[in-house]
Amino acid sequence: MARTRLTVAASLAAAACVVVIAARGPTALAAATHIAPDSLTFAADVAPILYKNCVTCHRPGGIGPFSMLNFDTVTGRLKDISDVLREGKMPPWHAVAPPGTFRNERRLAEADRRTILRWIASGAQLGDVSRMPPTPTFTTDWEIGTPDAVFTMPEEFHVPARGTVEYMYFEVPTNFTEDKWVQAIEIKPGARDVVHHVLVFARPPDAAPNAVPRPSVVAAGAPAGAPAPAPKPVLSFDTVNKIVDAPRKDSLHAPPKRMGSLIGTTAPGTNVLTFPEGTALRIRAGSILTFQMHYTAKGHDRMDRSSVGFRFAKEMPSEQIIATHFVNGVFTLAAGAKDVMVPAGVSFNEPVRVYGLFPHTHLRGKRWEYTLIKPDGSSEIILDVPKYDFNWQTYYLFAKPLEIPAGARIVARAWYDNSADNPDNPDPSMTVHWGDQTWEEMQYTGILYSVNSRRLKPATK
Repeated sequence: MARTRLTVAASLAAAACVVVIAARGPTALAAATHIAPDSLTFAADVAPILYKNCVTCHRPGGIGPFSMLNFDTVTGRLKDISDVLREGKMPPWHAVAPPGTFRNERRLAEADRRTILRWIASGAQLGDVSRMPPTPTFTTDWEIGTPDAVFTMPEEFHVPARGTVEYMYFEVPTNFTEDKWVQAIEIKPGARDVVHHVLVFARPPDAAPNAVPRPSVVAAGAPAGAPAPAPKPVLSFDTVNKIVDAPRKDSLHAPPKRMGSLIGTTAPGTNVLTFPEGTALRIRAGSILTFQMHYTAKGHDRMDRSSVGFRFAKEMPSEQIIATHFVNGVFTLAAGAKDVMVPAGVSFNEPVRVYGLFPHTHLRGKRWEYTLIKPDGSSEIILDVPKYDFNWQTYYLFAKPLEIPAGARIVARAWYDNSADNPDNPDPSMTVHWGDQTWEEMQYTGILYSVNSRRLKPATK
């Protein structure tokens, strides 16, 4: 959620799966890597792998830097993609966990990876085109399919060629006449090269001035007229869960006084959010959307007008997904400091199900670890990201939601390298605090959860 320096490596990381042939030629590559040539072909062996794993991003209009729908564009990227396959940089997946732990894993089976490398080493032949699998077709450039509703920023925003651009905020009314249950959310940047991230919030309309307040429930035995005790929140956050924003220079696109709940995110490497069957996120009737836009000047003027698309659930879900976040906004990274750990935590006052976690730091962030501490004092690591990549930020969505008991706690720990040994460090001589821009830092975790006591339908056997 900050400006990033676009490097060659980051450009390659814009792909969900990459395969390239060595520019110096397959014979030299085979000799260098000791892979014996064989009779593998693109048509029969490689295209099926790419079509299954890669072309969702690597297609016209996708986020990949080139298309993998045809032989020529694949063979035009020879050395680079071979390298990233061998180095394990692609597909971009950074959590250490057994396969199947997360439902959005970007993994290439080892047998498929070896097939591609063997095909490269054997000369990267096209083969019999009659054996090509059917070319995938895409009816829309929305990954979620044709949205049921699309909302767009009310005006274009000019992103200058140079300079720092503060976060910009744009409000869009939904005009929903009834509550909507959202099954999938996708944010589409208007000028993808300068849009670093977008957060979309939804706030229900303000209560009518003459609205009758709901009756309070008074505890048994309380004296007449005593106010009802405030209900205990489902989540309790650490005292470090606060952010002190610097004064803004821009007032035209300043944040509104109230933004509501976070409902959607796009950042380098993450965008589409699809909720499991039987769950959905609720947007109240009459809600106002707020786009929080973070732009990064890239040396050329751009005009942006970004959009968000929703696909609605066909019926009321059994569980309501709630999106929120917890942070540590009061840390200090001393100039030159290396391997600095910054913690943050959230406690649960009643049972919940956690569906996903989204770790976010900037260029000094190096790794993340999340620990679930149970009421009996036992603990387990629920998410381990030993090589965090700012250019591929991921919402890690559990294949099976985590059952979190009342009294439990999740502790997020992030490690930073503010030394000159970090090649991505914008300025190792700078003492760093929380801040919006890339040369500053964040310790931020998005979390998706539902509350067990608030099920909308009885659990099915």
